[in-house]
Amino acid sequence: MTATSDLAPRRLRDILGTFATGLTVITSSTDQGPAGFTCQSFASLSLEPALVTFSPARTSSTWPLLRRAGSFTVNVLPAGHQHLAGQFARSGADKFAGVSHTASPLGNPILDDALAWIDCELHAEYDGGDHTIVVAAVRHLSARQDAEPLVFFKGRYAGLATAERLLEAAG
Repeated sequence: MTATSDLAPRRLRDILGTFATGLTVITSSTDQGPAGFTCQSFASLSLEPALVTFSPARTSSTWPLLRRAGSFTVNVLPAGHQHLAGQFARSGADKFAGVSHTASPLGNPILDDALAWIDCELHAEYDGGDHTIVVAAVRHLSARQDAEPLVFFKGRYAGLATAERLLEAAG
């Protein structure tokens, strides 16, 4: 393994893409109707108090709507639902077209197919370069036990079994 100081965005994406992540869709009921976006940069931050974090791009046109709403739901996508990740990643489209959902305790959309959901209120925001670092206070949450997560690794979607094979092949 050879070290490099090449910090070009493409190189960063390639190297950081070796860290497997889950995929989420962050949704809210806004004054313009339901809104949401796909987010890969989601993580647990604190157990006491219960906080999570995610980082929308500064260019996101959806995050400002969710910010104004003040609350949102993080929907963890299950394996086989990459179509939802793609649908909510598109700009200018009706992201909720054909997507069944119910209201969370805070009134935000919970995707019917979500593996888990975390209902949150905005706690804080920080500068994160070309992204905003959002810290959210967890208010309600639930998870299914009958499905596996959708995994994203090296620019590809996978389930856990596929991710294990990809990791073995990588080395």
